[in-house]
Amino acid sequence: MFVLVLSASLAFASEPSPLQDFCVADNTSPVFVNGVACKNLSLVTANDFTFSGLNIPGNTSNKQGFAVNLVTVDQFPGLNTFGVTVERLDFAPKGLNSPHSHPRATEVLTVIKGSLYVGFITTENKLFSKVMYKGDVFVFPIGLVHFQYNIGDCEVEAFSVLSSQDPGVVRIANSLFGANPAISDDILSKAFMLDKKTVDYIQSQF
Repeated sequence: MFVLVLSASLAFASEPSPLQDFCVADNTSPVFVNGVACKNLSLVTANDFTFSGLNIPGNTSNKQGFAVNLVTVDQFPGLNTFGVTVERLDFAPKGLNSPHSHPRATEVLTVIKGSLYVGFITTENKLFSKVMYKGDVFVFPIGLVHFQYNIGDCEVEAFSVLSSQDPGVVRIANSLFGANPAISDDILSKAFMLDKKTVDYIQSQF
């Protein structure tokens, strides 16, 4: 019985399999479903299965020195129901993709140019990290906090594929210090063992 229950829970632990060849997203549909309604088959063209623009570097002139171009079903209707998203990541020298998690997706990252220090933290607080070079691939398990940091002095380009058409992202610092309405100073100062003045300063950065 236990094995049966375990099997059933695993069967429902991912996005459902498609029941047809494809379901191109109709982003104009007023129908609200867990996903996106299908476009009329007679209106589907090859353009629905094509996306252009990932050859263009992102703007990394920001505090983190990082840019991401996330291509979801909203920009790429042909992805609908396939349980996948793709993104381009660009890093300035010393650029950081700050600690974050994807609650609905595993991420597989490939370095195209430069080198990255990457890692994820398990639920037991163990860090698995690696310095990656051009052509290297690293996997970040679903839901676990992870990061990427450009340790070099040149720009880095990488691509990721995520196992959901809507992976979601929870940025740790942004979520805690940039929450709206703000989380109480008492909570944050105790959680991070900081004085309230420091907490106020960090919150002001978001």
